[in-house]
Amino acid sequence: DATIYAGGLDDKVSETLLWELFVQAGPVVNVHMPKDRVTQMHQGYGFVEFLSEEDADYAIKIMNMIKLYGKPIRVNKASAHQKNLDVGANIFIGNLDVEVDEKLLYDTFSAFGVILQTPKIMRDPETGKSKGFAFINFASFEASDAAMDAMNGQYLCNRPISVSYAFKKDHKGERHGSAAERLLAAQNPSAHADRPHQLFADAPVQNMLPVMPGQMMPPPMMAPPPPVVPVSTTNMSMIAPPPPVPQPTPFPATIPPPPLPPMGGGQPPLPPAMGIPPPPRMMQPPNAWAPPGMPAPPPRPPPTNWRPPPVPFAPAPYARPYQPDGYQY
Repeated sequence: DATIYAGGLDDKVSETLLWELFVQAGPVVNVHMPKDRVTQMHQGYGFVEFLSEEDADYAIKIMNMIKLYGKPIRVNKASAHQKNLDVGANIFIGNLDVEVDEKLLYDTFSAFGVILQTPKIMRDPETGKSKGFAFINFASFEASDAAMDAMNGQYLCNRPISVSYAFKKDHKGERHGSAAERLLAAQNPSAHADRPHQLFADAPVQNMLPVMPGQMMPPPMMAPPPPVVPVSTTNMSMIAPPPPVPQPTPFPATIPPPPLPPMGGGQPPLPPAMGIPPPPRMMQPPNAWAPPGMPAPPPRPPPTNWRPPPVPFAPAPYARPYQPDGYQY
């Protein structure tokens, strides 16, 4: 269970490179790449054994569909029962843009459920360009149905895509998603064993109508309202009146309110409330800072170095100079 399968490897990939790549996810125990007997070249895939199953699961999550020498690699569990997980939830995606790659398809459609294999984009063997369609194999029909309902007719790289069930290889003209395949998938225990996060979501729903492929789910049935008992006028006198509504109080019923302070007596007077001082350059009233019922405090004495302001100089009124008798101007 701690061994993973890495496929889609380039010819330049070696066992040393695989070791250095996957050791970033956890401690690696062994790396094996089957080679051809004649050419002594690896066959495009390899196996990496980790120290624990948790490390292998973490490597699958972070290493799947990353590009190595420009080619996306697929990483999954190297278990013998992977073929039993194929329930037939294969969808066809058409009208793809040439810029769409396997990584984009995986990131887009993995939001609807578990994808068993790497999305397969059909390419030209000579040029390597996309032919405009691809296939995706889901682990459940719930995921494939959700992907078809949500993505059919949506735009991917500025082109509307078409999503439908793919044709079967053995039966011409028959598509996947038939009632027989759905019945076999529901009876396959191994298909649910590898999907623990979907076990609770696959619980049967009662009082639901059967839904055919391509149809919308009916709305959930609401619970009936409680029956209303008619009340006649003759029984009105026998009905007890409702209990009185208690008046809201600021304190709970269990906590008594605090006692009020006694009026008068030998209690000292409360301190006066601090008022807001007037703005600057304005005269204060004489009793502005005096408590109520008390005389105003005496004025503040001037400082020791205080001097009265100088009297502004004013020239004396002009007087005509003295003129002796007989002096002419």
